[in-house]
Amino acid sequence: MTDPRFAVLTQKQINTLKEFGSIITFDQETIVFEVGDNTYDFYVILDGEIQIKDPLRDEVVGTHGVHEFTGDSSMLSNRRIPFSAHAPKGTTVLCIKPDVLKEVISRHSDISDVLLGAFIQRQETMLREFTGGIKVIGSEKSKETYGLRDFMEKNHIWHTFLNTDVSEEGQALLDSFNLTHEDLPILINITGELFKKPTLAELAEQTGVLTEFGDEIFDVLIVGAGPSGLAASVYAASEGLSVVTIDGNAPGGQAGKSTKIENYLGFPTGISGTDLANKAYLQAQKFGCHISIPHKAEKVEYNGSYFTLCASNDKHIKTKSIIAATGANYRRLPIENIEKFEGSGVFYSATGMNASACKNELVGVVGGGNSAGQAALFLADHAAEVHVIIRGDDLGAKMSDYLVQRIYAAPNIIVQKNSNVVQLHGAHHLESLVLDTEGSEQTIGISNLFTFIGAKPCTGWLNSIVAMDDKGFIYTGQDVIETAMTKCSIFEQRKPQSLESSIPGFFAVGDVRKGSVKRVASAVGEGSMAISQVHQFLADLKNQQLAQL
Repeated sequence: MTDPRFAVLTQKQINTLKEFGSIITFDQETIVFEVGDNTYDFYVILDGEIQIKDPLRDEVVGTHGVHEFTGDSSMLSNRRIPFSAHAPKGTTVLCIKPDVLKEVISRHSDISDVLLGAFIQRQETMLREFTGGIKVIGSEKSKETYGLRDFMEKNHIWHTFLNTDVSEEGQALLDSFNLTHEDLPILINITGELFKKPTLAELAEQTGVLTEFGDEIFDVLIVGAGPSGLAASVYAASEGLSVVTIDGNAPGGQAGKSTKIENYLGFPTGISGTDLANKAYLQAQKFGCHISIPHKAEKVEYNGSYFTLCASNDKHIKTKSIIAATGANYRRLPIENIEKFEGSGVFYSATGMNASACKNELVGVVGGGNSAGQAALFLADHAAEVHVIIRGDDLGAKMSDYLVQRIYAAPNIIVQKNSNVVQLHGAHHLESLVLDTEGSEQTIGISNLFTFIGAKPCTGWLNSIVAMDDKGFIYTGQDVIETAMTKCSIFEQRKPQSLESSIPGFFAVGDVRKGSVKRVASAVGEGSMAISQVHQFLADLKNQQLAQL
């Protein structure tokens, strides 16, 4: 069986590709791309081979032979390539420019399937099996270090973490650069450059996750890359709209924090939220959607003709329509010193990175929803004990039955009913907490606490430009009509569409919308449905402009 990472193109597919590129024979050994490049050509080997090398180790990690091809998923997003490629003298290749390759992928599904299948497999192999990439040096218990690692984990960025608490190599690197623990965390990028205490924006620029796009007025801007935003991105781009999607942290939203989603249609064995998000992220880029992270929405303005979104990193984006897909964040526990421990013992998602820190430890999970249940089961495979803490006395009140049954069957999961966390203790990292159970307090040596409570909509960036309820959820469709809070005379001629807010052309989907169903499937449905409504709005807008001529 052919290894999908080294897929072989058929002669018919190669003949098709020849229409989009040029044939080159190298008269000497040639470096066809170098580590750190964020734009590099795609090569199909017609004769000879191309070797993929890890320059830091100076070793060959793979060789592409005749009718095989180079590249990985970074070609769709302009991320920096972590390897270099060498073609021996006499090698003949078909060379295709990256922008042209995106056109090929969009137009030819048979070629697209082979290329994307290989790209995804190569990325997964690199992340799972190879040691290397960006180096992050810092303490495992540091909030700042955790922020960098969390960003890279959720954005599928290849990296190695050196924990200065235990790593001799990490300490040796500090010594070699004449640095101290006051300089931590430290980032060494794939070309060997060193950064002290880097921001997430600097990290994103180093990896190519933060991208640039044109200054034109887009057809649609999607704010948020959770399931609803990614679904909207895929449908908008595939249907020919000019679209840009931004997110303040990583693809996936709340769903991206789920370690295993088992009730999503089409995945009988389940899929992790981060895998689902990563595949949707690539799928949107396959059709030409521009996705940039981290761009956090800060303010939006409307001049009657188009919207202008002011985002972090001094970015201003003009668009004819907006889809708000910013979702909702879990609420903080009402504990005075909780901010001190966020990222150093208190977390709002459970990933593989967290699991390694929880090995043989006591762990707490606060919340009674599906995300809490999935996290508890995932962490139970690593921790000595997992305490599921709920305020009520019925775990099944908000959690799917299959999760409830598995939690009660797990020997190392303890369900703490009618309980609240009331105190957190620790010098720098969480060391213990106080649990109040019906007026009786006990101290438990929980060093990692995961909270999944409440849902606070992420609508602070809207500066009340659209109508919202008292909790901050956006009114759409019939709710806009019933609250009589429309802000545009156009609605005197027509009713708002079902996902349209109190301003024509401004749509809301997923958890940020009032009345939404908090499930991945419904979020995906709303995101895709919103694009048909965007088409209708843009058609109406065009007709209005024609009528004014």
